Amino acid sequence: MLNGDVTLRAWTNIWMFLIYGLAIFLEPIHNNIRHLPILVRGGIYSTLIIISEYITGSFLCFMLGTCPWHYSSGPFTIQGITRLDYFPYWLIAGLLFEKLHDALLKISINVEQSSS
Repeated sequence: MLNGDVTLRAWTNIWMFLIYGLAIFLEPIHNNIRHLPILVRGGIYSTLIIISEYITGSFLCFMLGTCPWHYSSGPFTIQGITRLDYFPYWLIAGLLFEKLHDALLKISINVEQSSS
């Protein structure tokens, strides 16, 4: 049985576009840590994402008095802004960003080669 809005309507906060855009800063990091083992790279991504989430969430709380995401009920929450138990999820997300980055580079290289 479905509960809620079956149209799958969602809401976001305009600040989220800027925050998600910070992922572009993972690109040079990816290039510099490419030689490291996969779990080490994933751990680095996860740590950076959690730190970024905490910094941006703290900034929004300071400036706006609220944060668009709420982690107050989590067992490993830091001030309701970030959750340490999300570490494995961010690890996977970081490694997926890495794969996406590599795939986009291949597309770019192929496009450049075919147009020359």
